[in-house]
Formats: sequence, structure tokens, C-alpha cells
Amino acid sequence: MKNSIKMAFDPEAVEIAVENILPLKKIRPAVKHTIKYRQISTSIKEVGVIEHLVVYAEKQMQGKYILLDGHLRLEVLKEMGVKKVYCLISKDDEAFTYNHKISRLATIQEHFMILKAIERGVSEDRIAAVLDVDVARIRIKRDLLNGISPEATELLKDKHVSPNAIRILRKLKPARQIEVCEIMMAAHNYTVPFAKALFMATPESQLLEDHRKKNVDAFSSEEMARMEKETEVLARDIKLVKEAYGKDTLNLVVSCGFLTRMLDNNNVIRYLSKNYPEILSEFQKIIEASSLS
Repeated sequence: MKNSIKMAFDPEAVEIAVENILPLKKIRPAVKHTIKYRQISTSIKEVGVIEHLVVYAEKQMQGKYILLDGHLRLEVLKEMGVKKVYCLISKDDEAFTYNHKISRLATIQEHFMILKAIERGVSEDRIAAVLDVDVARIRIKRDLLNGISPEATELLKDKHVSPNAIRILRKLKPARQIEVCEIMMAAHNYTVPFAKALFMATPESQLLEDHRKKNVDAFSSEEMARMEKETEVLARDIKLVKEAYGKDTLNLVVSCGFLTRMLDNNNVIRYLSKNYPEILSEFQKIIEASSLS
């Protein structure tokens, strides 16, 4: 097929000598004192390299490879005295393509991975050691979805939502959890302040008994009622915009295409410039804006 999608990487990892991998940047000494560097170092020492380095074969230097992703991992391997490492061979010679094509681990996916590891007999202490974090954090991530409805979990399963925002959802009844998740998705906002605002705007009837709002001195009952009403209106408006977005975008593309073809006609240009110059100017602005976007 002429229009078949090409793979961005070779499907099999290849073992390459560390000395033949050429990094694009130098790791500053201060970086080695960061939490991230320590976590990578601990993880490699405990279980080895989990995510392969990504390299590009340098055409002008036979046997050499440009490192596109994994500079910290490579530095750790050099410190450990490792001679060879498995790498993915990229077909593009710049790092943007690689980072554009990968999908980072979402919060809920990390939760399921921890559960799967525990089911297979890996202790929480061992997981904490590999990730170089306190075991209490592993237990928090293990229990992340306690009290979260399956429907809400499904909505957020591939989102980079704050764990603290997920914990706020526990205070809501299942139906409200789903509603809040849909609002967060429509707004592309998964932060704790936004989740707290939605919680504060939730009617008492949609909160679990143990989490009813008490002693909210900052707001009167009238202000709380108005906030709840405004949030309901906002949620409804967001859903309407989301539903109409696809249709509106299609109409805009079709309209811009029609205008472009129409203004390719010299007779039309002459007629509009002579009789309706202001309309011609607006048409041209629409086409320019469309081409820029």
C-alpha cells in the first residue's frame, strides 16, 4: 500500500556497546544530585534498564549511534561500568519524533502496575526500593482507587490526573464522580484546585455521609447554593460545546475550502473589490487565519 504507516523504530532492540553511543548533551554535575537521577540509578541497580535507550545510526560514522532519549540512563550505566546495553533504533534523527510518539504512564495505569507487581509476589518494600521512594507512597498508590466507581476509573484511566484529585472524588457519590470526571475531561483540567472547586460546588445530597461539608465559614448558604447552580450551568455548557465542536470544526473547514476556491477566481476578486471591499477583506482574513492554524 502506498499510504501504509511506517514504523518509527525497528521492532527489536539491539545490543550496542556503550562507548559507541554518542549523547547529544552533557550531564551537568548538579543533575546527579537530583531526586530523578537517584531514582533512575536505584531502579537500574535493582532491576536493570526497564525503558530502552533510543538511538539513531550515524551514517557518517560507521558503528556509532546518536542518543535521542535516555541520557540519564546512559550516564548511570557508565558509572556502573556497563559495557553494552539494549537500544531501540529510531528511523528519525531527532528526539522530537520519539517524544511525540510515546505515551507516558498515567496515574491510574501506575496504580494497576503496582497491584500487578504485588499480585506476582513483589513486596511493597521492594517496589519502593526500585522507585527510590518511601513505602508509604507505594501504599497510597496501591489504594488509589478505593471508593472510586468503575465508571469514573474508566474515564480517567489514561489521564495524567493528580492522585490528590482522585482522593477528592472519594468524597462524592458514584453518579457525581462520573459527572465531575466528565467536567474535568471537557475542561482538560485534572488539578487539585479544580477538583476541590467542583467538590465545594457539589450539593450535599451528592456527597457521601462522612464527607458532608461542615463549617464552611468562607461561604454563606446562599453563596453555596449559587455556586452549585453556576457549576451545573457550567457543566451543561461544557458538554454542549464538546458535542458541537466536531460539527463546527467540519463546517469551518468546508467553509474555508469554499472561500479559498472562490477567491482563486479573478472575476470574483474583481467584483468583490469593486463592490464589497470590506467583505473581501474579511474573507481574506478568514483564509489567512485558517492557513496559519
